[in-house]
Order: sequence, then structure tokens, then C-alpha cells
Amino acid sequence: MNVSTQCPPGSFVYSIKAGDTLFRLAQTYGTTVNAIIAINPGINPNALQIGQRICIPGGAPVECPENSFPYVIRSGDTLFALARQFGTTVAAITAINPGIDPNALRVGQTICIPGEPTVTCPSGSFSYTIQRGDTLFALAQRYNTTVSAILALNPGLDPNALQIGRIICIPGAAPPTCPEGTVSYEIRSGDTLFALAQRFGTTVAAILAQNPGLDPNALRIGQIICIPQAAPACPGGTLYTIQQGDTLFLLATRFDISVGALQAANPGLDPNRLIPGQRICIPATPPITCPGNNTYTIRVGETLSSIAERFTVSAADILILNPGLRPSDFIPGRTICLPTTQAPV
Repeated sequence: MNVSTQCPPGSFVYSIKAGDTLFRLAQTYGTTVNAIIAINPGINPNALQIGQRICIPGGAPVECPENSFPYVIRSGDTLFALARQFGTTVAAITAINPGIDPNALRVGQTICIPGEPTVTCPSGSFSYTIQRGDTLFALAQRYNTTVSAILALNPGLDPNALQIGRIICIPGAAPPTCPEGTVSYEIRSGDTLFALAQRFGTTVAAILAQNPGLDPNALRIGQIICIPQAAPACPGGTLYTIQQGDTLFLLATRFDISVGALQAANPGLDPNRLIPGQRICIPATPPITCPGNNTYTIRVGETLSSIAERFTVSAADILILNPGLRPSDFIPGRTICLPTTQAPV
């Protein structure tokens, strides 16, 4: 769906990025999924497209200039106190916040602070930078602590308004930094070292060698370990390292192949558990040869059904000419074959 840049009053335009979901956007901008859907008629929450422009209820987030970061005003804050806290000056803060009234700061108001955010965490804890989609509950589970313990280390932290990029302190030991040739993995319910060794093409002994002191009989949900990963066989294709927010659908879009082709090139790959740092094979895409050179490049918003209707052919005939493609693989930018040269209606 293409949304006009003219969003209704009380909302702002947002461009979909890799990894976005309506749930995460609702969390990030303090709204609800239903409220987002209500001002974006026809939006499909299960088929968001990178670059798609939608409207988000609420005020537009503050965009801070380079070499500064956003800060949410709390009760008792003054520009003088913030300048001392972050090693800057009142003049520098007011310079990058035109129109700010130093004598009328509002609780919840977002301003920009010059410099980089610095946090010194006490002994027995480590610093963590908030990522899109984080919640204190999820962080507590991941690092084997509690929401109360995190809040105790971060006075004034609002668990319902976490800011992307904010640095907080987490109780416990910092997670391991995994060496090259391994991938950082978060233990989940049902995991065993034997199952992980099979999934990543390694051995239990190799995993234990990378994680001294790891008890294979007492894995904890949320525990972070390092797993050696052998490069998958990828004849004629390209090895790709999974990034945060990647999905097979997004990768299929980026590399103009089908989700089915990705899964076929990576036997055993769990499409619901892609792990940043994991290496997969992107198979080579053979050149498309269509009868009568009748090719068509799919546009934003089109589906198999809408293309079939537009060219007055059946969806089944299109699928026959494009073996290996499923209806869900008909994505913007992909070139397909059409069974007729008839002009669209």
C-alpha cells in the first residue's frame, strides 16, 4: 500500500525498514497496532514492504543531529543538571534545540544532548544499548535476571518507554564476545547441544571447546553461547551472513529469488529462527527465459491474483510458467513470465 505523505493531524509519516512489524512500531512510538491499522486503511500487517510509507499516531519523533542523542525529560531535570551529567554546556544544549525554554521543560519532552551517551555501570553489571523491539521483560529473560533488578540499576528508567540507542545497565556478567568463525546464540526452550550441533553443522565437543565451563545438562533459557559454524556448501552461489532483522522473505526480495529456493539451498534452516552472524547460502539465480520473451516485473502492491486479473489470464497458468514460485514469492521487483502478450486491462 502506498500512503500519501499527508498523514492526518496527530500522526506522522514513517518508512518501513528491515525487521519492522506493527507490534514493534507500536511499542517504539507508544501506540497500538489497532491504532496504526485504523489510520492506514488496507494495510496488511503480515506483508509490510521495505520503503512502504505508513502513518503512525502521535507526534513525530525528534531527529537529533549527528554527534548528539535524544533524551526524555524526567521530573526534576534542568538543563544545568543535564549539562553536568553529560559533560556539555547549557549553551550547547540550547543551540541544538531551537525554541526550547530552559525554564519550562516538560516531563516526557524529548530533547537532543550534544556528544555520545555515556553510562558507567557498577561492578557485577554490564552496559547494554536498547535495540528496536526490546522490552525489560525480554532482556531480563535473556540475561537471567529480573525486571526489578534492571530497574534498580537504572533509576528513572520507564519500562514502557524504552528509547532505541539508550544505554542501560544489566545485572550479571557481560555476554561472551564470540570469536570469528562462530555465531552468538541465545538458548531457547527445548535446545540441547546435540540439536544445536546438528543445526549448525558442528559437534558438541566443538561447542564445549568454545564455551569453557558450559554445563550441557544445565542450559538456561536466554543464556548466550558461542557456536562454531562451518561454511555451508554453496556451489555457484554466495555465502551471506544474517543481519539483525533479516527474514527469508526480505532476503528473497533483496536477492530476487524465491523463499523456496533459499530453503532448498539451506537444508535444515529454521525460517523462524534466523540468527545474526549465521551464514547461509544464497543460490545463484539462472537467467529468466520466457516464451516469446514475455517477461513482467512485479510492482509494489501487486499480487499473483491482481496480475492475473490485470492481464486476463489465470493464476494457475502464471504459476505453470514460473516453476518453483509460490504465490507468496510474487514480490515487487521480481521478474516473471506471463502466458500472454495481451495488453493489460
